[in-house]
Amino acid sequence: MAEDSDLEKTESATPRRLQKAREEGQIVRSRELSTFALLAAGFFGVWGMSSSIGEHLQGMLRTAFTFNHATVFETRRMMIGAGVASREGLYTLLPVLAFTGAAALLSPLALGGWQLSSKGLEPKFNRLNPIEGLGKIFSINGPVQLGMSLAKTLVVGIIGGTAIWNRREEILALATQPLQLALVNSAHLIAVCCGMTVAGMFVVAAMDVPYQLWQFHKKLRMTKEEVKREHRESEGDPHVKGRIRQQQRAIARRRMMTNVPKADVVVTNPTHFAVALQYTDGEMRAPKVIAKGVNLVAARIREIAAENNVPLLEAPPLARALYHNVELNREIPGPLYGAVAEVLAWVYQLRRFNTEGGTVPVAPTDFDVPPELDKGGVADDEADQEAADVLNPVNPANDDASGRSA
Repeated sequence: MAEDSDLEKTESATPRRLQKAREEGQIVRSRELSTFALLAAGFFGVWGMSSSIGEHLQGMLRTAFTFNHATVFETRRMMIGAGVASREGLYTLLPVLAFTGAAALLSPLALGGWQLSSKGLEPKFNRLNPIEGLGKIFSINGPVQLGMSLAKTLVVGIIGGTAIWNRREEILALATQPLQLALVNSAHLIAVCCGMTVAGMFVVAAMDVPYQLWQFHKKLRMTKEEVKREHRESEGDPHVKGRIRQQQRAIARRRMMTNVPKADVVVTNPTHFAVALQYTDGEMRAPKVIAKGVNLVAARIREIAAENNVPLLEAPPLARALYHNVELNREIPGPLYGAVAEVLAWVYQLRRFNTEGGTVPVAPTDFDVPPELDKGGVADDEADQEAADVLNPVNPANDDASGRSA
């Protein structure tokens, strides 16, 4: 059952999937919306410029039907007159044509916007497959498109028929009216019927747009496995990322270990924590932490310090405070200046003893460490894991195991 659910396309398309579909030319389109926009632009364009169009058409017809007896039998003159009349008619209707052309170009922006893609022009021979064509015919999309066509015909037909039926007496009365009045009334009736037809197309477009949006997003739905795969491709495989982080921590810790021989002193817990301090008079404003660790890492720091004759000082509160409050290669905070100063004073005395002899300096034991900086003696699990990463070299077997456990 779990495998079946993973294969079902139940997840919404991710932004990356939507962008990829857009690049391939797959965007939301509604033919009914474009048809409505085209009809509405033509109707309102003609309605708004009806006076100007009427005047120009009257002048064109007057010129076309005015005959000169001297030139009426010249074919060349007739062709010139026809060309002039056609040109005048084009100039008259050019604003309306421009208006409808703009509507036809801009109406797709309402849903999918502009998208220029050459992939839509690439030949796809699977479209010639008759079996696949039959599948499209008998798919759910076929009956829906047929239903939309029938609904469009019914809606437009009913609205247009109702408009004509309600004005049937006015239409019949046109035959008894004078020519000028009949032309005006017929133009009014045509405008009303066209307006009702445009209103019917608006109803059809209002039904088609939600369906096209639903159909588009349904087509781009993804399975849970596809979502996971895309996440891995975009964000990176979590196993690989975990392996990289593990290697980075190991490299950083090994680099840290190379700084231990340069330390002036290593403050210990004595077993859980170890912090290596360095101070160069005249170059540093305050001592800084150049290495620190817990448990296994702390043991390794103490081992390297002993091998390089770096003094070790047991100061549990100070070691914990330094470990928890000071990052690597950062100077110690002001509240710890006094305690660290005592440690460095003991280090300088120890160096003098080693070179000149004398009385062995007594290691300090009582340190002024603010309670809020001492977070207790239990090591963090995360720090302990990082310590294990350092002491156990990274290898593919360990990485795979850590990835699986993650």
